[in-house]
Amino acid sequence: MLKIENLQVAYGGIQALRGIDLEVPDGKIVTLIGANGAGKSTTLRTISGLVKAKGGSVTYDGQELLGKPINQILEAGIAQVPEGRRVFANLTVLENLKAGAYLRKDKDGIEKDIQWVYELFPRLQERSWQLAGTLSGGEQQMLAVGRGLMSRPKVLMMDEPSLGLAPLVVQGIFEIIREINRQGVTILLIEQNANMALKTADLAYVLETGRITMKGTGAELLADESVKEAYLGKKRT
Repeated sequence: MLKIENLQVAYGGIQALRGIDLEVPDGKIVTLIGANGAGKSTTLRTISGLVKAKGGSVTYDGQELLGKPINQILEAGIAQVPEGRRVFANLTVLENLKAGAYLRKDKDGIEKDIQWVYELFPRLQERSWQLAGTLSGGEQQMLAVGRGLMSRPKVLMMDEPSLGLAPLVVQGIFEIIREINRQGVTILLIEQNANMALKTADLAYVLETGRITMKGTGAELLADESVKEAYLGKKRT
């Protein structure tokens, strides 16, 4: 289990996270929803080691992650698909996937996992020698997810995977998220599309100005009137 306790992060004098508690049980899809600036991306970036925490604890299977270098966090089984995809535009699809496995030494396992990614995303196999920068937005998102999977993570953190994508493509991305989870990968998902996120998640948290204000199952938060009004665009009657 990935466990966050009393996590505090500050940028200069601004308190971005104000002592949040969050649990991501093994084998589950957990989503964190909230408005822009609530601290969602900061949470993921702190877990990944990209942002330094002011206080608190982040553990995975009892191992403290705070203060560890990024490569050790990745080796512990925590990988992140960044917001905005951030594929290597001048590398091919295949080279991007291999870049995701840069800490690994098992050549046979890497080749096997490339085929696994191609099974999940047949479009990537069709375009394996195409430069990533020439792919469509949806294809780049597929590649970003595939690259994240190449480290063989136990927990895959995804930051706004549907951002800027057409509705039909979004449906496909969420189907893939469910399939990755069915194949044994735990998911921590940040998503502006709260409706899709809550329908997909086993557990959900609401983050507001650096504090967790609600938690429950995805279904419970989907049915909550205050969540409907704030995040699902439905007015109270």
